[in-house]
Amino acid sequence: MRKAEQIGLRVSGELKRALAQIAKNEDRSLAQVCEIFLKGAVLYYQEEGSRYFQRLLNLQKAKIED
Repeated sequence: MRKAEQIGLRVSGELKRALAQIAKNEDRSLAQVCEIFLKGAVLYYQEEGSRYFQRLLNLQKAKIED
């Protein structure tokens, strides 16, 4: 599949380091790992809709509170 589109986003250093470690563990590029995670999230969102999004937000909130 030819890729012609780009997106740019800012993330925390902690998230970037975690993604980079996953990429290293999986012997993939950082871009590949990000795309795989994004595709997976889109698939789950398409199946579950806002419930999936809310579940992720709740997990993030719970982690912050710990």
